[in-house]
Amino acid sequence: MKLSILGARVIDPASGLDQVTDIHVEACKIVALGAAPAGFVAVDTIDAKGLVAAPGLVDLNVALREPGYSRKGSIASETRAAAAGGVTSLCCPPKTKPVLDTSAVAELILDRAREAGNTKVFPIGALSKGLDGEQLAELVALRDAGCVAFGNGLESFRNTRTLCRALEYAATFDLTVIFNSQDHDLAEGGLAHEGPTASFLGLPGIPETAETVALARDLLLVEQSGVRAHFSQLTSARGVALIAQAQARGLKVTADVALYQLILTDEALIDFSSLYHVQPPLRTRADRDGLRAALKSGVVSAISSHHQPHERDAKLAPFGATEPGISSVELLLPLAMTLVEDGLLDLPTLLARLSAGPAEALRLPAGKLAVGGPADIVLFDPAASTVAGETWLSKGENCPFIGHSLPGVVRYTLVDGRISHQA
Repeated sequence: MKLSILGARVIDPASGLDQVTDIHVEACKIVALGAAPAGFVAVDTIDAKGLVAAPGLVDLNVALREPGYSRKGSIASETRAAAAGGVTSLCCPPKTKPVLDTSAVAELILDRAREAGNTKVFPIGALSKGLDGEQLAELVALRDAGCVAFGNGLESFRNTRTLCRALEYAATFDLTVIFNSQDHDLAEGGLAHEGPTASFLGLPGIPETAETVALARDLLLVEQSGVRAHFSQLTSARGVALIAQAQARGLKVTADVALYQLILTDEALIDFSSLYHVQPPLRTRADRDGLRAALKSGVVSAISSHHQPHERDAKLAPFGATEPGISSVELLLPLAMTLVEDGLLDLPTLLARLSAGPAEALRLPAGKLAVGGPADIVLFDPAASTVAGETWLSKGENCPFIGHSLPGVVRYTLVDGRISHQA
């Protein structure tokens, strides 16, 4: 199929391109930017005047809930939601049932993602068997089955020597390890950031040091082992400062932050709404400002949704008995556009943190518009508004932004030149 996208403002952060031009697609690839190639006759065209064309967004953490948690979501439903948010490539974490620690589970996820055809899916394999932090998973077999990186989520290795051996093994095969740095003992039993809001509400706290203590240890182990490392779900100003110091020392580490951490603070918990119950927790305004500054400077190179859909009952109990997480992947672009609206980032920089940055962090074949490259493209109207929840595709409705008017509307999402979402 031959497709021409005409008259869009094309922004490709990877190459620095930002101009009004045309994009021509054939056989899943971009064949030209600007004038059509000789002999090219489009079968279909999209009039994109007034729209922005950018690389399809790359989300490094989208819980698809399949296999094992079908009441919360499925690969089909959550990739459909992701496409509505402008996402063309996503990574799914290993916390499935059974855990993503065998080739069979990885192949199942990839097969069902291909059947759904909404986005490209890149599985994150478990670093340890069963995520129990005791025995190393079959990392090479998982890599060969399609896993692009490995992590243990918030399930920590209780034995630092075991973790060190795991990192050394991963480094031997040039595998990427994803850290969710949170000290188990300091965080155990906590529900909110340890501070005035938690004290006022009577909620057990998780101190900032739960992140920074674990992060300091993990960075030292990364330096010792030489492993490729990505730090995910950072929440504190001191945490991103540690990442900045490590990068200044020449340590090749990357980091992402959950989009909701750039918007919300622990003050949102004041009415005990379980929609704001997340792990790691929302922190202070000062922490949010620190995360935003690190995002702007490039210390944090990726924004992720950290999408965690839940069934309705999971959020109906008293705050402490509810399950943590926010369903937000289908609002990824409109929510991120609030950062432009607030003057924090310009549009090309925002798109870099949503596409090229995350793709480079995990070495994914995504995140750029290049002749000969895959036609993974998002077309959006920056002047229009999205009413969150007006349509909702995720199985999880646990989203505190539903009902809000957000800047920008995703008009088309194309995966390999095929329209996977159209508003």
